[in-house]
Formats: sequence, structure tokens, C-alpha cells
Amino acid sequence: MYLMVILNGLTMAGYLFIMAIGLNMSFGLMRIVNMNHGTLYLFGGFIGWTVSKATGDWWLGLLAAGLSMGLVAFLEEFFLLRRVRGKTTVETLITLSLAIIGGDCIIWIWGGYTRQIAIPKFAQGIYRVDSYFFPKFNVFIILFSAAIGIVFWIIYRKTKIGMIIRAGVDRFEIVATCGINVRRLFTWVFAISGFWAGIAGMIGGTYQMIVSGQDNTVMVYTLLVVIIGGIGSFGGAIVGSILIGMIFTVGTMVAPQFSYFFMFAPVALVLVFRPQGLFGKVGRIDD
Repeated sequence: MYLMVILNGLTMAGYLFIMAIGLNMSFGLMRIVNMNHGTLYLFGGFIGWTVSKATGDWWLGLLAAGLSMGLVAFLEEFFLLRRVRGKTTVETLITLSLAIIGGDCIIWIWGGYTRQIAIPKFAQGIYRVDSYFFPKFNVFIILFSAAIGIVFWIIYRKTKIGMIIRAGVDRFEIVATCGINVRRLFTWVFAISGFWAGIAGMIGGTYQMIVSGQDNTVMVYTLLVVIIGGIGSFGGAIVGSILIGMIFTVGTMVAPQFSYFFMFAPVALVLVFRPQGLFGKVGRIDD
């Protein structure tokens, strides 16, 4: 039983990590609370569902979900957010407006019906663990998120672009004075954030489901991970995902009616005693 709790918790953690990594990048570097991140997730899920259903290829749906949302995020930053750079309230209102518009567009295009993306053939079936059964797709989520974490860690710690992003998170003004094209950096980081929101939507629609209105729930879960881990902290995103994933899994099993209490109580404690998050640095937001 304990093994199944751990495996289910890790599955949820992997799912949350894929959702949160994009928002953590844009939030940490650009200081934008991208309120339409959940909408990009949901849009990506529906686009992935449409493409995979039409072609019968889950991987093609995954690619379509990521690229389409990356393009949307690119256009959003290039034509809208760039014009109000530094005006936090205006940036937040723009992304919130886009979230509302995007939610209405989803209902207009796909209706309010629940969709379930078909599990790809390579991940169909179950593994037997003692007397319990564990879906192969859950294993895929764990491995996929772990692979993403390794790749991002290498990029974040071992490459020049990673060094620039880390420096931008900690001391944005210094980066701007070093001859680096900050506008271009912001645009690409925001596009990558949208790309991963779309990827998460495809995986989430296969793991659970996609339905209009789900974007709000996704946004809340993602913010929980970012707040607990620390804004702009890659290690914090990993730890935050694992903590929330395990708390959600255990809380749902022990007392389902208090599952949200178990998730939000640690966030409240972190905000009171360590507002920058477990791995965040003091002064990152308002230097």
C-alpha cells in the first residue's frame, strides 16, 4: 500500500512539475504572474486531442499542443506584454483578460463537454505491484518529468543561456547592462513557457481529462508549486511538485473532504514564515 501511495504521489508530482516549470520560468525572470497559463494548458490539451484523434498519432498531438501554445505565447509577449514592460498591474490584467477570452474561445470551439485523450499504444496496460495495479502511462509521466528535469538542469546549470537566465532571475538590471538583448530573451522565455503549458495540457488530458473551466484549477495548482518552491528556483519547482503531489495523494486517501485544506495549509505557512519560498532568494521580486 505504501509503495502505491509513493508511486501515485510521484505521478502527481511529475504532472505538476510539467505544469509548473513554464510558469516558474516566466514568473522568475519576467516577474509576470501569467494568469492565462492555465488557459494555454487547456487550449494545448484540446488542440492535442483534436490532432491526435484526427491522425491517430499521440506524439503528433503532443508536438502540436506544445508548438501552438508556444506560438500563442510568443505573439502575446511580442505584441502585448512588451509594450507594458515593468507595469506589473497592467501585465497581470492583460494576462487575466486573455485567460477569460481564451476560456470563452474554448467553449465556442469545443463546447463544454469533457474530453479524454486516448492513451498511446506504448503506454497502454498496467504493471502489477504485489496485489496492486499501476498504469503504464503513470510510469511514463514519472520518467518523462524526470527526463525533463535532467535536461533543464543541464541547460540551467551548464550552458550560457542558463547562466543568463539565472543572472536575470537574481539581478535583472545587471544583465540588462551587459549588452544582452533582454527583450529577445524575455520573448523566447515566454514562448518556452507557453510551449510547456501546451505539453502539460496534452499529458494532463491523457492522465485525467480536459474540460472547459479546468484552467482555473490548473492555475491554482501551478501557483502552489511555484509559491512553495520559490519563484525562479528550478530546484524549488522539483521539491514543490513532490510536496504538493504527495500531500494531495495522501490527503485524498486519508480524508478526501479535507484534501484542499492539506494542500493550502503548507502554502499559508510558507508565505508566513518564508515568503520567498523554500528555495527562493530574498529580494528577487522587488529589488
